[in-house]
Amino acid sequence: MNDDKDKGKVSATRRGLLTRLAGLAGAWGLGAAARPVQAAEDASSLRFPDDPAEHKVVYQLNKADQDYQDHILFSVGAMLRAFPDNIHIVVVAIGPGIHLLAKSPGRPVSPHNRERVSSMVHYGVEFHACGNTLKSLGWSADDLEPFAKVVEVGAADLMLLQEQGYAYISW
Repeated sequence: MNDDKDKGKVSATRRGLLTRLAGLAGAWGLGAAARPVQAAEDASSLRFPDDPAEHKVVYQLNKADQDYQDHILFSVGAMLRAFPDNIHIVVVAIGPGIHLLAKSPGRPVSPHNRERVSSMVHYGVEFHACGNTLKSLGWSADDLEPFAKVVEVGAADLMLLQEQGYAYISW
């Protein structure tokens, strides 16, 4: 009779083991089944280099003050970090802010901020310069860094970009 009790214990142990293995296999199977769904979700969020950005923002840069420019450029950098390949940023320089884009600024501009601007261009940030401001300074596009795009009227550029869905940021 001890043999029968031992056999019963072994059978129960085997059943328990098989049940646990079946549970693990089922869990693994469910996990494997969920992986293609996860992969499909990941694939839907993949972006190709020419895909339009889902997020668009335009900054108004209208002061030559270094602290002000630091804040604007810090915010641009933060947005690039938050949405690395899914944001299009335009900085529109008007009035005294245009000196940040000048080859030879007429007002003090920190070398650090000039480097930051040049770096941001490599991440797709566009810098627009107000044509009216250029005229009032007696400057032309040649007086600006080569990456700066001259727009006829900076304020109109801000308006048109907002009409295209760009969020407007100003300090």
